[in-house]
Amino acid sequence: MNKPEILAPAGSLAKLKYAVMYGADAVYIGGEAFSLRVAAKNFTIDEIKEGIAFAHERGAKVYITANIIPHNSDLDKFPDFVREVAAIGADAIIVSDLGAFGIVRSVAPQLDVHISTQANNTNYASANMWHSMGAKRVILARDLSFGEISEIRAQTDPELEIECFVHGAMCVSYSGRCLLSNYLTHRDSNRGACSHPCRWKYYLMEEKRPGEYMPVFENERGTFIFNSKDLCMIEHIPELIEAGITSFKIEGRVKNELYVATVVKAYRDAVDAYFENKENYKVDEAILTELTKVSHREYTSGFYLGKPTEKHQLYTSNTYIQEYTIAAVVKSYDENSGMTILEQRNKFEKGDLLEVLNPKGENYSFTVEDMYDENDELIESAPHAQQTVKLSMPGITEQYAILRMINKNYKPEEV
Repeated sequence: MNKPEILAPAGSLAKLKYAVMYGADAVYIGGEAFSLRVAAKNFTIDEIKEGIAFAHERGAKVYITANIIPHNSDLDKFPDFVREVAAIGADAIIVSDLGAFGIVRSVAPQLDVHISTQANNTNYASANMWHSMGAKRVILARDLSFGEISEIRAQTDPELEIECFVHGAMCVSYSGRCLLSNYLTHRDSNRGACSHPCRWKYYLMEEKRPGEYMPVFENERGTFIFNSKDLCMIEHIPELIEAGITSFKIEGRVKNELYVATVVKAYRDAVDAYFENKENYKVDEAILTELTKVSHREYTSGFYLGKPTEKHQLYTSNTYIQEYTIAAVVKSYDENSGMTILEQRNKFEKGDLLEVLNPKGENYSFTVEDMYDENDELIESAPHAQQTVKLSMPGITEQYAILRMINKNYKPEEV
């Protein structure tokens, strides 16, 4: 049984580097066109080239997302984009459209093609057809159970790779193809511009009583009837592996470095622990705790354990749980002074308790004592965005470590 790939989101070059350093086997990124996340910073061609070089030097792969549902005008520049990313070493391209698939196979036949969840692959016949046309991997729709995934694996060529989402936000249209945004705001979710209307409050209006808005759920707040909980399958690593899934995909290209690093490390540690001791494997409680320290909604197992019920939706709020935030990221360590050089992300000050998230090994906490600015002047706080801060910290902390702290501005929404 092969160890599954940990596939991480990377909405920017910086996030790509954090994903790789925290244990991702592969990352998926979007260029400035053809990607389904216009809200992400996304990559220029030069950044794609740099990201590929960074990943390959560390044994990781880079997949290019080009999975919009294209209209005619979207196809004009697509062949040149495909040739360019193939030439600079992309490991695969992700598409959802049959025409886009044909273009890739025509202009860059050497480039592996992965079929997006947007293609709504829910059965083995569909997966087999894509494979027969040259697809290397099929990313299954999110509305499938363990039993259905296992059957697809059993009924497909072993050479066909199967990828499934295991963590992150869920769309009201689980397989990803949704018309709500375009209908309500003229922003096409299938071309990367989703306005997330599934997270809004909704009321009912009866046609013969115009202007009388009735809550769908009987309280004064209304209800978020399409608002799914976030997917989290960290407690089901053995079942995911036994189902024959090749790649464990994490959602979140618009999330920050703390999210990417924390979630990737959690799944990396869980998968590695399983393969080290399959007989006695049990998910570490510390890993479960880690996943509560990123911005998230309440967690659910989605369709994996059967059809979701009303308990898989959030009816009271569309906000995230954000109990922790980034204080700073580590840029370097000065051996002569014993000081760690930080770049500030959110204000922190002397006396604050900070937690250190390391790419490898145990995390730890410490209380901020003496702080210095870039001119070695003693300071009491770090209020300025991206300012350089020098601290004396327990142990040697290297680049890409993240310092997080309790989010002082977070107030749980009262229900």
